[in-house]
Amino acid sequence: MRLTNKIALVTGAARGIGQAIAEEFARQGAAVIVTDVDEQAGQQVASDIGDSAQFLPLDVGSEDAWAAISERVRDDFGRLDILVNNAGITGFMSHPGPFDPEHFNLDSWHAVHRVNLDGVALGCKYAIGLMKHSPAASIVNISSRSGMVGIPAAAAYASSKAAVRNHTKSVALYCAEKSYPIRCNSIHPGAILTPIWEAMLGEGEARQQAIAAIAADIPLQHMGSPQDVAFAAVYLACDESKYVTGTELTIDGGILAGSSARPPTSDEE
Repeated sequence: MRLTNKIALVTGAARGIGQAIAEEFARQGAAVIVTDVDEQAGQQVASDIGDSAQFLPLDVGSEDAWAAISERVRDDFGRLDILVNNAGITGFMSHPGPFDPEHFNLDSWHAVHRVNLDGVALGCKYAIGLMKHSPAASIVNISSRSGMVGIPAAAAYASSKAAVRNHTKSVALYCAEKSYPIRCNSIHPGAILTPIWEAMLGEGEARQQAIAAIAADIPLQHMGSPQDVAFAAVYLACDESKYVTGTELTIDGGILAGSSARPPTSDEE
């Protein structure tokens, strides 16, 4: 119960990594505010978690929405201890492409940044006001492996996630300079099997082949699960990481440790 008596808000918690984080936070003793634009799925997640969770709709790219939910949290709890800025989109399934640096659609570029970057910046802005009243608060921003390397076919996504990585450090230093009891860190998942991959994996046998091909380039030889990221979020959210701020934690099976090429086994030599 590493998050007992903590008040946590998780964005984009209706599915995937956000759902796993909300569920794990509740198991660790936190009162969890599940937020998402998908009200039906978000309410189901909160209902499945039980009495320790409630759902509130939130469009993370809207400042009015953040102001409203901030007032609701202040009225209901008086403070916020943990914010996980998880909501994010690639744009592939919701906005017109292409997404490469030469031909990208400017409206789609803006739409991706509105959710992935503006949503994080607004979340941090309003969380800071709520967290001043916490004895020990933590902001966890979900960036991506794509925020640390170039992604030619997803330039908007990579750009937005790189900005999240840097903004995290600015928030961490700002809060430290102000002597606020707030830490801020980023998590960088890579090759985590979530719904965001569906547009790229296909179905049936093609899906299994695609997953196997991805796994072949991962040093640990398999894709990760949302739970792997949730465990990392618990560490950064709890008091065990009280001396950790402005840093980044990569959860990618070893992809960024070096080249994707692996040495041959004895049978291959």
